[in-house]
Amino acid sequence: MERHSFFRDRFVPVTTVVLAILAIWVVFVVILNAPFVRDQAARAGEQIGFWEILPKTFVQERPVLPSPHQVAGELWDSTVARPITSKRSLVYHAWITLSATLLGFAIGTVLGTLLAIGIVHNRAMDRSMMPWVIASQTIPILAIAPMIIVVLNSIGVSGLLPKALISTYLSFFPIVVGMVKGLRSPETIYLDLMHTYNASPAQIFWKLRWPAAMPYLFTSLKVAVAISLVGAIVGELPTGAVAGLGARLLSGSYYGQTVQIWAALFMAAALAAVLVSIVGLAHSAVLKRMGAKA
Repeated sequence: MERHSFFRDRFVPVTTVVLAILAIWVVFVVILNAPFVRDQAARAGEQIGFWEILPKTFVQERPVLPSPHQVAGELWDSTVARPITSKRSLVYHAWITLSATLLGFAIGTVLGTLLAIGIVHNRAMDRSMMPWVIASQTIPILAIAPMIIVVLNSIGVSGLLPKALISTYLSFFPIVVGMVKGLRSPETIYLDLMHTYNASPAQIFWKLRWPAAMPYLFTSLKVAVAISLVGAIVGELPTGAVAGLGARLLSGSYYGQTVQIWAALFMAAALAAVLVSIVGLAHSAVLKRMGAKA
């Protein structure tokens, strides 16, 4: 019964969506790549019909939109078929980006949590910091990333940290918002009960506010870890990096290697899915430890 429920509720919907996306992808491969095939035929003085054009749209060396099998082949070639220490391996580049992502995510988590605690417990910080936290996200990351890189390079800071700080800039915001909401989630009746027991502010925090904030924290962490990856990739773009998924995107755009670009995008998506899944597993483990029902 459980297996049937899983097949009906999970497998069938996900498979249907994936097949629909693939079908739409294939249609647009033909639409976007066909003009090049027609142009080549016209230059050669040939007249070709749709059924002659169709197979050629899937095997172009530099297509406008790569076909699914081209992207899959590039992923296989750059992950399984190459040593992970090779500069052409997507695993190698993913590790470079992952390092900056995890460092930025860790800094953003600590910073966001501390800011949320201060905002909840200090009215002055609530009125002064929260508007600035919100306003900080109105600045486009593509504008601020080169500024961070240039400023830090001018004082001799380069490498992993500048990219990590860009990830921090993006990731701390959802954590601040989520934790503020979570720390304020206990109802007044529970706060009054703690005061009745003459609980100190520290006891109220650790025994009431912090446990109540856990679901909000992990929900925010899922958003933050995914957006940290985006920040790390964006941080690689203005530096002209030679390693990382951002570097693969840059080199692909420089040389018109659209298949390489799409393979790097899929690798980034897979990496984000793994990171979010890990946070989700930690979420389930923590809530189970706290006595929450599955």
